[in-house]
Amino acid sequence: MMVFLLVLLALLGMPLFAVIALAALGGYWQAGLDPVLASMEFMRIGELPVLVALPLFTFAGVLLAHSRAPGRLVELTRSALGWMPGGLAILALVLCSLMTAFTGASGITVVALGSLLLPALVKGGYPERFSLGMVTAGSSLGVLFAPSLPLILYAVVAQQVAPRAGLSVDDLFLAGLLPGLLMLVLMGGYAAWVQRGLPRDERPREPLGKVLRENAWELPLPLVVLGGIYSGWLLVVEAAVVTAAWVLVTLVLIRREVRFSRLPEVITEAMVLVAAILVVLGMSLASTNVMIDAGVPQRLFEWIEPLIDSRLVFLLAVNALLLVAGMLLDIFAALVILAPLIIPVAMAFGVDPVHLGIVFLANLQIGYCTPPVGINLFLASHRFERDILTVYRATLPFLGILLVALLIITWWPALSLALPSLLGD
Repeated sequence: MMVFLLVLLALLGMPLFAVIALAALGGYWQAGLDPVLASMEFMRIGELPVLVALPLFTFAGVLLAHSRAPGRLVELTRSALGWMPGGLAILALVLCSLMTAFTGASGITVVALGSLLLPALVKGGYPERFSLGMVTAGSSLGVLFAPSLPLILYAVVAQQVAPRAGLSVDDLFLAGLLPGLLMLVLMGGYAAWVQRGLPRDERPREPLGKVLRENAWELPLPLVVLGGIYSGWLLVVEAAVVTAAWVLVTLVLIRREVRFSRLPEVITEAMVLVAAILVVLGMSLASTNVMIDAGVPQRLFEWIEPLIDSRLVFLLAVNALLLVAGMLLDIFAALVILAPLIIPVAMAFGVDPVHLGIVFLANLQIGYCTPPVGINLFLASHRFERDILTVYRATLPFLGILLVALLIITWWPALSLALPSLLGD
């Protein structure tokens, strides 16, 4: 009865954090515990130092989106690889990945970067439908690359649900690199294949040296931050501080593309996003404890075990569930709702929690552009003024490629676990 009531309230428009809070309070009440304990669980988010990275990375990403940096990077893309078959599309995918990795929100990439990339691709000779589909689907890439906020959030949830697994944010950052590159390579290969019969872009391009000088402040940032994280020289929080400081100094003080008077607006936009994540996360910590104490994961495993006879079949079932969740829910909401339930059951089936995390996020990433209700589809339809059916048709080939990559990631755990095992030793 309580579950039905909560679902009804969610459908009627009650904020997600309030639905989760009601679930937690109801669980404490049914267990005969003081509901005040829920607020104490919420306060535990203050004891998770890695969460300091969330507002810093988000601020840096939003500030980049408000500057002219995306336009400069598009020009660099044309100048560097516009001559190569598929080069412009490949670099466009890389730019989308970097933008989503730093902002943690593919919607920002669709709006801020897509509006620059779509006309550039069309002028570069690519068919309009191909360009529209690639920008829409490509904007979801980057979730698996550091310093992606969903990677950090999954690590935080997994540490609370399965503390003995010893999972760290650094493990997730390393694990996402090869699967993320697989998706990039497959989509880039398709772009090169499409370009093979098209005329070359003969429009004059800026000299590469000039464009490199124009991007001199932005280009070192991914190398410093990602290189520092992957090499172990920078902790996640330290990388977040470096990123925020670098972007603030270069865009506000040196380039002066974002005025001081606009900083409160940018900070407010970034912190509203962070606050929404933290409120949902805090409430989910309370509800997760209730579920664990009530033995919900164990009962779920006992119900599933007779129906599923292998680890691979279980992961395929998880894929189906998460693709639907990715269409219907924001990635952060899907993480805090489903991860506490799925992680213990997956570990009971022998699934490594690091591999599960990459499968989890790859599914939710693809859900952004999965018809009929993937959020990127509607953002692209609105931003590029195309009807939704046109966006559906344009995205389907790329969706097929991403699903192939997902099956490889699911079937081949070593792709996700090789780097954490190698560098962990």
